[in-house]
Amino acid sequence: MTDTTQAAADARKSRGSLKALKPLLPYAARHKLWIAGGLTALVAASAATLTLPVAVRRMIDFGFSPERAGLIDSYFIGMVGVVAVLALASGCRYFLVMSLGERVVADLRTDLFAHLARLDAAFYDTAKTGELVSRLTADTTQMKAAFGSSASVALRNIFMFVGAIGMMLFTSPKLSGLVLVAIPVIVFPLVASGRVVRGRSRRAQDTLAEASAFAAENLGATRTMQAFVAEDATISRFSRAVEFAYAAAKSAIGARAVLTTVAIFLAFASVVGVLWLGAQDVMAGRVTGGLLSQFVLLAVLGASSLGQLSEVWSELSSAAGAAGRIAELLDTKPRIVAPANPVAMREPPRGEIAFDNVSFAYPTRVGAPIVAGLSFTIKAGETVAIVGPSGAGKSTVFQLLMRFYDPVGGRVLVDGLDARLADPAQLRGRMALVPQDAVVFGASVADNIRYGRAGASDAEVAAAAERAAAAEFIRGLPEGYQTIIGERGVTLSGGQRQRLAIARAILKNAPILLLDEATSALDAENETLVQRALDNVMKDRTTLVIAHRLATVLGADRILVMDGGKIVEEGAHAALVAKDGLYARLARLQFDAGATALGGTVANVAVALT
Repeated sequence: MTDTTQAAADARKSRGSLKALKPLLPYAARHKLWIAGGLTALVAASAATLTLPVAVRRMIDFGFSPERAGLIDSYFIGMVGVVAVLALASGCRYFLVMSLGERVVADLRTDLFAHLARLDAAFYDTAKTGELVSRLTADTTQMKAAFGSSASVALRNIFMFVGAIGMMLFTSPKLSGLVLVAIPVIVFPLVASGRVVRGRSRRAQDTLAEASAFAAENLGATRTMQAFVAEDATISRFSRAVEFAYAAAKSAIGARAVLTTVAIFLAFASVVGVLWLGAQDVMAGRVTGGLLSQFVLLAVLGASSLGQLSEVWSELSSAAGAAGRIAELLDTKPRIVAPANPVAMREPPRGEIAFDNVSFAYPTRVGAPIVAGLSFTIKAGETVAIVGPSGAGKSTVFQLLMRFYDPVGGRVLVDGLDARLADPAQLRGRMALVPQDAVVFGASVADNIRYGRAGASDAEVAAAAERAAAAEFIRGLPEGYQTIIGERGVTLSGGQRQRLAIARAILKNAPILLLDEATSALDAENETLVQRALDNVMKDRTTLVIAHRLATVLGADRILVMDGGKIVEEGAHAALVAKDGLYARLARLQFDAGATALGGTVANVAVALT
C-alpha cells in the first residue's frame, strides 16, 4: 500500500470513529448559555430522580405503622415536589438541548453550502449534485440527533449512572462491589461493536446518497426520460438503488439491535443477581428491607441508564458516519482561491485580454491537453470572434479567462495583470457571460435578471429586458416580471431563456462581454432583435464571441480560428475566405449548405404553388 493510499485509509478510519464529531463541537460552543442552561436542568432532573429511592427506603423502614401515618403523608407530599422538579427540569432540558441541536444544524448547513458554493469547477467535474444535496440535508439531520436528543440522553444517563453508582456505594459497599465487577462485562460489548455499527451506518448513508444522486439527475431530465420512453427502466434502476440502501440500513439496524439486546440483558441480569444476594442479607437480618429496596431501585436506574447509553452509542456512531462524510466536504480545498495578498486590478477597467503561451488540460484528462502554446491579444473595446471545429478549445478559452481553472503553463492577463494574482471575485466582476446553455433558476423573472446585479432596481431590470428583446414575452406572462419560472426554466422556450440570460449580462454592465453562441436558441426574427441589442451593448466594451454559425460573426473586428488548441488563422471574414484555409472550408460548408437548404425550400414552395 502506498503512503497516499495509507493516508486516505487512515483518514477514513478516523472519520468513522466518534472523533469525526470533534470538528463540529465549535458549532455548539457558540451557544454557551444554552449549554449551561441545559446542563443545569439536566443535573436537576437527575438529582430529583436519584432522591426517589431514598424516599422509598425511609418510607419502608419507618413509615408503615399507625403512629407514623403523618410521616407517610409528608413523604408523599415531598415526592410530589420532587416529581414537579423532575418534570420542570426535564421540560427545560428538552427545550434547550433540542433548540441547540436545531441551531447547530442550521449553522452547519449554512457553512457547508457556503463552502460548496466556493469550490472550484474541477471539483464539480466529478461530483454528483444529488449526493451533495444528500449530505447537505440527510447527513446534517443526523447531526441534529447527535447534538440534540442523543447528546441530551447521553449526558442524562451518564449523570444518572455515575450518581446511582455513588449512592449504591454509600448504601451498601458489599453489593456495589458485585455490581462494579459486572460493569466491564457490560461496557466491553458496547465499545467492541461500535466500530461495526459505524461502518454499516456509513455504508447505509453512502448508498442512500447514491440513490438520491440518481433520482436528482433523472428528475432534472424528465422530458428526456419520457421522450425516450425510459420511465420503466429508470424506475427499475432507482428501485434497485433504494433496495441496496434499504439492505445497508437494515444491516446497520441489525447491528444496533444486537448491541442493545446484549447490553440490556447484561445490565438487568446483574441487577437480578444483586437482588438475590441482597435478599439473603435481609433474611439474615444484616440489612433492612428499605435499604435493599433503595439499593435495587438505584441499581435499576443505573442499569437502565447503561442500557440507554448503548442505544445512544449506536446513534452517535451513525452520526459519526454522517459527520465523516460532511468532514470530507469541509476538508476539500478549492484549487482556485484568491492569493494571500491579491493585486488590485486596474481602475478604471479597460477590458484588455491576453493569452501568453497558455497550455491547459482538464484535471480529469491530464494526459489530453486542450490548448497548447495558445497566444493572442485583444484590445480594449475590440470585438473578436473565436471559431473552429468542435473540440478545438474555444469554450476552454472562456473557462481560463474567468479563472474557473488555472493554466498549467503560460499566463492569462486581464488589463495587463496575471489572473492568478487577482482576487477571482474582482476578476469575474469585470466579465458578463452569456452561455450557450442558458441557466434559469426557479424564481421570478425579475430575480433571474437581477442575478446579474443583486441591487438593481425594478426600472433597471425592465430596461435590461427591453434591450435584450425580452420585455414583450415577459409582459405576456401571468404576473409579468413577478412570474415564478419553473425549475431550470422548463416553462420557457429556449429562446426565452436565452434572452433572460442576455438581459442578466446587460444588467451586469461589465467591461468585458463573453458570448458563447448567445443567439443559437433564437429564431430568425428574435435573433435579429437580440443581435441588434447586442450590437448596442457591445459598443465601448471588449467582446469575445464563440460561434459555430459563422453568419453571426461577419461583423467582428477580428476572427480567431482555432484547431487543436491553437490559433491557426486570424483576420477579418473576407481575408480569411481569401486564404482558402480552415475558415474558408467551414464557411463553404455552412453557407453552401444554407443555400442548398434555401434552394430546396424555394423549389418545394414552387411545386406546391403549381
